[in-house]
Amino acid sequence: MNNVMCECGHANPEGTLICESCGNPIGEKEKNEPKKLLDMKYEGSARRSQTYKKTMVDKVWNFFSSVKVGVWLIVLTLLASALGTVFPQEMYIPPTSTASQFYKDEYGFLGQLYYELGFHNLYGSWWYMILVASIGISLVIASLDRFIPLYRALKKQGVTRHESFMKRQRLYSSTQTNDYEPLKIKEQLEARRYRVREENGNLLAEKGRFSRWGPYVNHCGLIIFLFGAMLRFVPGMYVDEVLWVREGETAVIPGTEGQYYLENKDFIMEVYEKDKENKVFEDAINRVGDGSVVKNFQSNVVLYERTGEIVHGAEPELKEVKKEEIRVNEPLKFDAFSLYQVDYKLNELNKMKFSLIDKETEESFGDLTVDLLDPAKEYDLGNGYRVQLATYLPDFYFDEDGVPDTKTRIPNNPAFVFKMFTPETPEGESSFVAIQQNIEPSGQNRYKMIFQGVETKDLTALTVRKDMTLWFLGIGGAIFMIGVIQGMYWNHRRIWIKNHDGHVLVAGHTNKNWYGLSQEMKKILDDSPLNIPQDQNEKQ
Repeated sequence: MNNVMCECGHANPEGTLICESCGNPIGEKEKNEPKKLLDMKYEGSARRSQTYKKTMVDKVWNFFSSVKVGVWLIVLTLLASALGTVFPQEMYIPPTSTASQFYKDEYGFLGQLYYELGFHNLYGSWWYMILVASIGISLVIASLDRFIPLYRALKKQGVTRHESFMKRQRLYSSTQTNDYEPLKIKEQLEARRYRVREENGNLLAEKGRFSRWGPYVNHCGLIIFLFGAMLRFVPGMYVDEVLWVREGETAVIPGTEGQYYLENKDFIMEVYEKDKENKVFEDAINRVGDGSVVKNFQSNVVLYERTGEIVHGAEPELKEVKKEEIRVNEPLKFDAFSLYQVDYKLNELNKMKFSLIDKETEESFGDLTVDLLDPAKEYDLGNGYRVQLATYLPDFYFDEDGVPDTKTRIPNNPAFVFKMFTPETPEGESSFVAIQQNIEPSGQNRYKMIFQGVETKDLTALTVRKDMTLWFLGIGGAIFMIGVIQGMYWNHRRIWIKNHDGHVLVAGHTNKNWYGLSQEMKKILDDSPLNIPQDQNEKQ
């Protein structure tokens, strides 16, 4: 920066409005026009955004240092956040539904538009992250643009201030007297916890300077908070997913990179029954349609840790870590993870058993069992009889064109297209089999598949939580509140007293609560011959 010399000989950075040393206004050309009160915002110090405006760096700096830009960024982020609450985010839709189908089925055209515009996963979208990052950048640049020059100006302020500086303060008085005793006034100021500096009989009393840094402490807290929020999108820092595990199955725990596995040994659900021992729950039980109230649901699980390397296609080598009973509000905790019991599903279809029979004689030629989660493509029944599974629809329905399709991969309503091969029908016969449906395309099949039985399993839903950002969010929030208290309950007060050509000039300034400062100055000067400073803002 180029320096601007003041009459007192102090070199001020370019763009300074008030000399850092003596307080004399710099650059005012019209000497005869009425002088307004000094703008003490940032002590008239040189801000980069107000000085340099030529290069691209200057333009970017000036853009983000603007308070208006910061406010608009916050408004846009709030509006975007509000859009994300119009319909549920993807993480909150039923896990058995696909996002594209769910929003269309539940909310029609608006839901489909909501999905296509990407609002279903708003808070993880790139443009939302840019908005949040822009707020952080604006906070950093705006704080640096104001904090550094303000700190420098307050640190370098002199005791003896120029008479024009004194006269153009909001609280000001001038007294012609020879009875001025600076020592008594200094004692009065120190009694009121002012830090007093003296120079050639002139005084500068100051207290509460730390309150000026309250907004910047706020900014630091917000920056840390925003940084913590953005860390949630860094892999490994934040996990919030739902893990569905069937009884007897072992599944990898999301977010652990294949290091930990969970086996669901058993799912237990207990209900309050309507009997004499539970009179306290009788009213609640009667209000429930099926006459039962859930007392407890829990998952008896085993936590495993992978010991070997991941080999694709091979079963992982697992070591048992611990056994646990997971209940509501009693999670399984390990490392930085917590597994909470949140939901369940009883009697989900797991396997279905069919028989191949002759339609006329009803003679059976063998049974086959279809694993609804991992069905085989062909089943050999022996003696030349075999069945191919041509099509499998786990959650069968007819689409808008009347074509069979599946909503999800969950076996809620399974349907099959079987092709049956026998010695009498070597070319095969096709049959469409669903729950309570058996359709033959040709209508002249000799053989058919009939339903024989079903196996079900219970499922448990566990929320997998890991949050390494809570420290950042907590610290950022605490720092923000410290800044709020610091700037709200204290104020920066300064009193200058100067001997000038037989007159004693008194001036006062505060960043807020002018009435409080005027009353305090009145008490300090009450027993002295000096005039009580008046509020010049009222005169103007």
